[in-house]
Amino acid sequence: MSFELLAEEGGARRGRLSTAHGPIDTPAFMPVGTQATVKALIPDEVAGLGAQVLLGNTYHLALRPGADRIARLGGLHRFMGWNGAILTDSGGFQVFSLDHLVRVSDDGATFRSHLDGSEQRFTPESVMAMQRELGSDIAMAFDQPVAWPATPAAARAAMEQTHRWAVRCLDDERAPGQLRFGIVQGGFDQELRRESAHMLGALPFDGFGIGGLSLGEPKALTFSLLSAQTAILPRDRPRYLMGVGTPADLIEAIVRGVDMFDCVLPTRIARNGSILTRGGRINLRNHRFIEDPAPPDEGCDCYTCQRFTRAYLRHLFMAGEILGHRLASIHNLRLLVRLVGQVRDAIGGGRFDDLVTSLREQWVQAPLP
Repeated sequence: MSFELLAEEGGARRGRLSTAHGPIDTPAFMPVGTQATVKALIPDEVAGLGAQVLLGNTYHLALRPGADRIARLGGLHRFMGWNGAILTDSGGFQVFSLDHLVRVSDDGATFRSHLDGSEQRFTPESVMAMQRELGSDIAMAFDQPVAWPATPAAARAAMEQTHRWAVRCLDDERAPGQLRFGIVQGGFDQELRRESAHMLGALPFDGFGIGGLSLGEPKALTFSLLSAQTAILPRDRPRYLMGVGTPADLIEAIVRGVDMFDCVLPTRIARNGSILTRGGRINLRNHRFIEDPAPPDEGCDCYTCQRFTRAYLRHLFMAGEILGHRLASIHNLRLLVRLVGQVRDAIGGGRFDDLVTSLREQWVQAPLP
């Protein structure tokens, strides 16, 4: 594994992570392909937006169509027709969020499938085995997150379980060329967050996910907890803030030393008729756009903004046309990939502070600690 740190400015870092399916220039935003697809888009379109890496989800792919079936069909890259890198989440978040009756022991977690109610069991070893079958470039360790507002006692119990499972994930067989990331937890307590970063940071993972944040807690707390962990995690390995992807959050996390991100936001809001713009999020179903001849986002270089108007996209959404979902998704993903790319290019080039000041004025609603 090679993570090359190319430049630093303040807490921000520009680097390159080498994987079996090509390099990932960091900071990087990863479009989410939970079910082996970025919703409404084909792989070539996603690559054309500038994405180098996608996220797949072990929980969903294990339940349908099955990790073993994907392996027999040549692995996840061939199955979904994606030539770039793939990171697979371990499914821990889904196990603990989709089944409130989940039963946890030191061995693993027993839960019921959200598809058919069948009983399933995930262990650290089974989760790593499924990710070997999928053939992802980056496999995440099995973890136990907690929801806001978890008590310190509940957060400690889940954190310690996560630590024990992390060791077992490392002890399990490694697929050739597959990188393994641990996931730091700690709930919403500063000291637990620091403890988790110290403990997992001492283990020989190839990188680290920062999990269990942006789950309803105040934003100021999110970034305070994030700063506590990035200050401790090893400098020579990538940090991945899981499930975070608003423009404001990306900017603030990069400033605090985060290298990778994923979020369903851009495609989820696109399906509901909303797009991200430099003036904020707008809902194109609103009547005020019925004769608006402007591009969805002035100054955007995406296919949608170069070819179509707000009035046309509104028409598509009001008519229930799938093309509306596609065009809005193309724009939202391109905006985030381009935003992160602009910040990445500025790190170490003498323009970073000015760019961040400008982007904060545009995207961040209130000052953060």
